[in-house]
Amino acid sequence: MKKAIALFTLLFAVMVSNAQSARVLADKIIAIVGDKIVLRSDIVNYIDDMKRQGTELPPNAECIILGRMMQDKALILQAEKDSLPVADEQVEAELDQRVRYFVMQYGGKEAFEQIAGRTVYQVKEDFRKSIREGRLAKDMREKIVEYVKITPNEAREYFEKIPKDSLPFYETELVIGQIVVHPKAGRELEKFVQDELADYKRQIESGKKSFETLARLYSEDPGSKQIGGRFEFSKTDKQTDPDFKNAAFRLKEGQISPVIKSKFGYHIIQMVSRNGDDAVVRHILRIPEVLDDDITDAKQKLDSVRSKLIAGTMSFGEAVDKYSDDQNSKFTGGIISGQGGNFVTIDELDKSLVTDLDKLKVGEFSQPLVYKDEQEKQAVRLVYLQKKTAPHRENIRDDYDRIAQRALAEKKDRTIDKWFVSKLPTYYVLVDKDYQLCDDIKKQFPNYVTK
Repeated sequence: MKKAIALFTLLFAVMVSNAQSARVLADKIIAIVGDKIVLRSDIVNYIDDMKRQGTELPPNAECIILGRMMQDKALILQAEKDSLPVADEQVEAELDQRVRYFVMQYGGKEAFEQIAGRTVYQVKEDFRKSIREGRLAKDMREKIVEYVKITPNEAREYFEKIPKDSLPFYETELVIGQIVVHPKAGRELEKFVQDELADYKRQIESGKKSFETLARLYSEDPGSKQIGGRFEFSKTDKQTDPDFKNAAFRLKEGQISPVIKSKFGYHIIQMVSRNGDDAVVRHILRIPEVLDDDITDAKQKLDSVRSKLIAGTMSFGEAVDKYSDDQNSKFTGGIISGQGGNFVTIDELDKSLVTDLDKLKVGEFSQPLVYKDEQEKQAVRLVYLQKKTAPHRENIRDDYDRIAQRALAEKKDRTIDKWFVSKLPTYYVLVDKDYQLCDDIKKQFPNYVTK
């Protein structure tokens, strides 16, 4: 995940850097593939930002990066020839996601615009084409390898070529599923927090207190509490609760919503500013207190589910889909994901879960367990220990899935390479004389011309 974030940061930093330097850098075209060009500034800015990220560069970094950019141009040409569709909604969603991430990183829209030297609207306009082309290149790669599969024999052959002393060593790993139920607070306590929020709204509108002050004092959203309830998001953001979004976008600037309910609790929202599908709001979140009786009800519910699982009248996946309140686990069949995919190590789990797992054997379901989730909310879960491995050196029996994934990735890379060998000679390719000594370029584009 850290690598993904670092790459995401790097790519967008390049975009911002390009916007800043386009006016001052003495630029020139250094490569052409078909009718697609690569600029000198593309390479320079990319490398500069890799250095700022602390990435170690090989001696031939410019050659490697140019080769990759030229390959992407070829993929884009083929995608356009094949009329691969790229929905405008996909492009806009990716632009919104990237801009929103950096607006939050730099402390707000104004700070981001100052650093970028452009308005958010201008940044989006500048990079809409590059985002679209990036998606085309990605989709074309996926189309090329769409039907590439791996057989057990191929996975075994791949594994047997790995030197024994190079095989990775794995600590104890587990495959764990969970069904999570969030106890529902009683109606009286729900009414209590609704009345509290309605009172906060009256105090703000009368001028007795500011929204920021009340948010810092009473909001139960740890992500925005210390910054006065400030929250920036987009209408296209799928991470934000839809009821929250709908209520926010009905507001005019400065207006405060009535009390609204989301999956997190109850809120009042104030619209600070809005620019198209992007909004800056303040909100105060209050979560009704859960009492012991509510927790008992949730435990009884999961105890009934456990009986069905043990009796075999319901599969674990069915139980997750029907009963779990954890939205993330619904997409994984209840399986907790870690850096190793479905496999997790002990140090990736919360301490309370590690203690509970000591009492389980593979294939068993735990009793309903009370715990606090990532938002510090009281919850109850049923844990399923699906698989557990002992510390071991990688082998084909215990680690087939991982080995097969790597073998498949290698096979896909070979397929892509073959595609380039067959297609690149059909494109007009020009390379600047300064890059004639790049061995990678010579191998990938043997028929290029120079200027």
